[in-house]
Amino acid sequence: MFWRREPLHERLAREGGLDAGEPPPHDTTPRWGEVGIHGVSRPRQWDAVVLANAPFEGEWLTFVALPNGRIVTNPEADVPVPPEAVAPMAAALETSVQPAYRAEAVRRGENRFAVAARRIEVAEVPEQVEGDEIDLTYVDGERRLHINGVQSFGTIPSLERPAGERYGNYSLRAERIEGSTWEVFLTPL
Repeated sequence: MFWRREPLHERLAREGGLDAGEPPPHDTTPRWGEVGIHGVSRPRQWDAVVLANAPFEGEWLTFVALPNGRIVTNPEADVPVPPEAVAPMAAALETSVQPAYRAEAVRRGENRFAVAARRIEVAEVPEQVEGDEIDLTYVDGERRLHINGVQSFGTIPSLERPAGERYGNYSLRAERIEGSTWEVFLTPL
């Protein structure tokens, strides 16, 4: 008669008092596929990212491209920014995104920059505004206006009228780009 040997792991389990008929121990491995662990992905930060060659001496640069083709650079930059340095970056971006946009460039080698852009909404504000930031909220007929964080009792019709036509109740934030040109963030309430 042919005698089959019992495998060592089964013999040790039997001798150790662990029957094969017992249920396996509780599964303690992480469940990475569940929503509570990985959540929802972050929203996209940039609308376009490109590489561009440009004759700029600094390490980073921010600029805004306006719909009329004008480019406004960051006035607080450490190194003066000549227009010929920004033009190649803007040209590379405009294959993917049209003005108006805000862009950021970071050096990635000699005369090579990674340039990223995010579309923005731009408005012309002909009214005289004494400040560079506007916060305007309109809810159920009640309007609140703050300029540079200070409550103001004036009006800015060039911003209020279009916002009111688009949304009944809204929150509007605007930052001056230069002169009468402002970047506008409009949120319905």
